[in-house]
Amino acid sequence: VQLQAYGGGLVQTGGSLRLSCAASGRAFSTLVMGWFRQAPGKEREFVAAVSWSGGTAYYADSVKGRFTISRDNALNTVYLQMDSLKPEDTAVYYCAARSSVQSVRSKTGYDYWGQGTQVTVSS
Repeated sequence: VQLQAYGGGLVQTGGSLRLSCAASGRAFSTLVMGWFRQAPGKEREFVAAVSWSGGTAYYADSVKGRFTISRDNALNTVYLQMDSLKPEDTAVYYCAARSSVQSVRSKTGYDYWGQGTQVTVSS
């Protein structure tokens, strides 16, 4: 499975960005899709994940109510809509894929990773 993330950029506090991640190489609808982020000097952390059909979404407490994950299985793409952005959201954002929703918030178990896209929120 190849994952290509894009859509990052520079935005002011309170602004919005939408990240996209296109997948290829395996039936997209069999993959649980997730987003993680890593700030300089910090561990990679879970942001959000979505089940195979898109019917169930999982969020980190730090982004709940501000970020929305969704997917379009016809386009083999997962999205992360980020609203009300804060400087602490600044990080490289990675999309990832796995087969199971078990322990979906843990980065272990994700078999495939994209290359990352930088999000910078200025104060």
